Amino acid sequence: MDQLAQQIESLIFCADGPLPLEEISACLEEAFGMKFLDEELLNTIGQLRERYSDDTFSFELVEIAGGYQFLTKGAYHPIVGAYLRQTMRRRLSGSALETLAIVAYKQPVSKSDLEKIRGVNCDYALQKLLEKELVSIMGRSDGPGRPLLYGTSPRFMDYFGLKSMEDLPKPKEFKLTENAIGEQAPIEENLATARKEEEE
Repeated sequence: MDQLAQQIESLIFCADGPLPLEEISACLEEAFGMKFLDEELLNTIGQLRERYSDDTFSFELVEIAGGYQFLTKGAYHPIVGAYLRQTMRRRLSGSALETLAIVAYKQPVSKSDLEKIRGVNCDYALQKLLEKELVSIMGRSDGPGRPLLYGTSPRFMDYFGLKSMEDLPKPKEFKLTENAIGEQAPIEENLATARKEEEE
């Protein structure tokens, strides 16, 4: 069909998140009554990605979280970051980030297990993460009381710019910074700060 690239472009542009290839194919088939080969669609998406890689565009077409999405290029992250900080729509507190990190690496995980690791109540942090759709309920444990189990959502990968969970840094890659100015805060101070954040 004519203008296949523009049809795909419009789909990706209007989607509220990464658009998988199978959804693109299904939409095109429903709209035009014809089946498109995956190879043809991938070639067209490749052409779009090449077009938007030009420096005249401030955004690009990226394969992310199992689909395709238009995202701002890295050179413009400072200005976008300033906007996000001003609106504070997507800002996460330190306690929420800590809770989210535990969920990401330990999923599926119950609230009681989260609280054992963090040492503080996680009700508020979990509520905020669920509201922002970064965490989802994956089911229930077979243990006593059958507590809810939490895991990361597809939006988690979109939020952090990950193609898959395999892109998360491995725990062995984390290490304390050497020759840092000042000393690391005592564990009691860290816990007190976390508790204060939970209360706010």
